[in-house]
Amino acid sequence: MLITNAKVITWENPNRILEDYGILIRDGIIKEIGPSSELLEKNKTEEQINAHSQYVMPGNICAHTHFYGAFARGMALHGSAPDAFPKILEKLWWPLDKALNPESVKYSALVCLIDAIRHGTTTLIDHHASPNCIEGSLDLLADATLAAGVRAALCYEVTDRNGLKGTKAGILENVRFARKVAQDNAGGLLSATFGLHASLTLSEETLAECQAAAPTDIGFHVHVAEHSIDEYDSLQKTGLRVVDRLNMHGLLGKKSIVVHAVHIDAREMEILAETKTWVTHQPRSNMNNAVGLPEISDMVRMGIRVGLGNDGFSNTMWDEWKAAYLAHKLFHLDPRWMPADLIANMAIYNNRDLVGAIFNCPPVGLIAPGAAADLILVDYHPYTPLTIGNLPWQIVFGFNESMITTTIVNGKVLMKDRELLTLDEEKICFEARQIAPDVWQRYEAQF
Repeated sequence: MLITNAKVITWENPNRILEDYGILIRDGIIKEIGPSSELLEKNKTEEQINAHSQYVMPGNICAHTHFYGAFARGMALHGSAPDAFPKILEKLWWPLDKALNPESVKYSALVCLIDAIRHGTTTLIDHHASPNCIEGSLDLLADATLAAGVRAALCYEVTDRNGLKGTKAGILENVRFARKVAQDNAGGLLSATFGLHASLTLSEETLAECQAAAPTDIGFHVHVAEHSIDEYDSLQKTGLRVVDRLNMHGLLGKKSIVVHAVHIDAREMEILAETKTWVTHQPRSNMNNAVGLPEISDMVRMGIRVGLGNDGFSNTMWDEWKAAYLAHKLFHLDPRWMPADLIANMAIYNNRDLVGAIFNCPPVGLIAPGAAADLILVDYHPYTPLTIGNLPWQIVFGFNESMITTTIVNGKVLMKDRELLTLDEEKICFEARQIAPDVWQRYEAQF
């Protein structure tokens, strides 16, 4: 395939913006980039996509999401509104995940993948829970991912809140799926992490068992200190704060992902930096749950690698950029906080390095020879000069996902001129609407 007449944003380091360039793709890999006229002359017989002066850039990456939460959209909560995050878990997420069966697990993934393709998110790192459908649940997600053609890392959240049988089943599902992916990662489209819910729902025995059971070449994916209750629970159980506790069990490291980290202290930040553990920031979720915001600037200054996720919100990652840009300014009452170039560093450079750490695939998140052809075409018409220096601010104030016309992953076109090619959106959404009332009924029956 040859993409021509493009304005190419390479997101190399340093970044380049190349006018009227082409991209030659072979076997899912970017083979060559160069002026359109030169590549056309050398590759006259190649299938062509004429970008018509659209911007071509790497697809977006989501460093933490939850497919399983899809059926929460529009669902009425039982009783009065929860007044704090622990009540949100008890009244929404824990009853909802129990309401999922194999069919709803499958469709929760499919509707999220449609959303991802349509809005230019080409790699997702998911964290799954379905206590009444544990064994084989990650295969359901993997099958949906492969049908869509998107790149995804999957895990099952181990927790003690559903009894010993559920704990054991969650551990086995992580191990089983990790071994399966080690044998066949679908050409780099699939990866595995080892999922843990959060310290507050995990015993010492379970943490030790997870560490012993996990294959040596994968990392852990765990929520940390999203609310202060997580820290107080850990202190009461062990006398240690959450990050210290996870580190004591050998669960941190260069492939492990700590999610949120809103209420960690300075020493916990030091431990995360020392162990080269990843942190992911989800500003829309933090605002929605009213849990506060993590001290991202302090983490970055300490050398922690911070990526950007969405925690199950829509896969419109530029919306996550905008939320981060605005939320930290309001939270700190200071308009100098969270500049757009810091967000770009998280969402582009750190997210792609995280993918490089946990996937066995060519480099993603940049346009250069040898990189995976995970690309989006963006029909953006700036009315001020767009430069390398102001690009992050152009994204925050000018880009939106409705401008994405074409999505390509691994050299395969998943959406062209806003038409989905791998998934039947109308059919899938119709079927999901038939499933949703049953999920909601099973949710309500638990109260």
